[in-house]
Amino acid sequence: MTLVGMLDGKTAFVTGGGSGIGRATCIAFAREGAKVLVADLDGAEETATAIGGDAYAVTLDITDHVAVDAAVDGLVARWGRIDIAFNNAGINIENKRDHWDRLDLFDRTMEVNVRGMMICMIAELRHMAPARSGSIVNTASTAGFSGIAGPGYVASKHAVVGLTRSAALRYAEEGIRVNALCPGATFGGMMSKRHDPESLKVKARANPVNRIADPEELAEAVVFMASDRASYMTGHPMAVDGGFLAA
Repeated sequence: MTLVGMLDGKTAFVTGGGSGIGRATCIAFAREGAKVLVADLDGAEETATAIGGDAYAVTLDITDHVAVDAAVDGLVARWGRIDIAFNNAGINIENKRDHWDRLDLFDRTMEVNVRGMMICMIAELRHMAPARSGSIVNTASTAGFSGIAGPGYVASKHAVVGLTRSAALRYAEEGIRVNALCPGATFGGMMSKRHDPESLKVKARANPVNRIADPEELAEAVVFMASDRASYMTGHPMAVDGGFLAA
């Protein structure tokens, strides 16, 4: 019997694919049969090389709407359509103990995490809506349900959950599903840059499962949400957090 991957024949656009959850998801998408465009400011080429095959990379600033449009248009020109988008790129440049007068940090966080994601969704939906098909997964956070980080980051991730729900309702009749991944503490990418080994141990003890996730564990959730196996799932922010929010 020939085994068919969950995403066999699909095309996928992934932002923030150069490291962490984004890189793990690109690799998982390809494993499941998808062709993948890896987009990031850094590391995209390394991810595409690790995948091989039809994968290719673009260096992309998601706040540049012209560049985002060109990247998505290029994917469609190359492969004929866009089936899946994983809008994963984001930043966390605040400290939750910072004074709330740091509007520079707040504004930059909202520009990338909210406006940048909106720019990506507009570009993706421009192709998905006429095709009446597509699956979008946006990266939010457990901070989309709580106040555990700086004001800009928390506000931005609540906004991502809201954008996800709004788009899910607006585009359901066009056959497009929109969901959100809400990760807890996860190794790689942003987490590794912001925390030393001791602070990571503290974060691990805050989870009922007493450990931090590997990015590959989050990638499996994204694969499911992006796939046809989640065909009745839309508008849902899925927490994959080791039980953090249940505690």
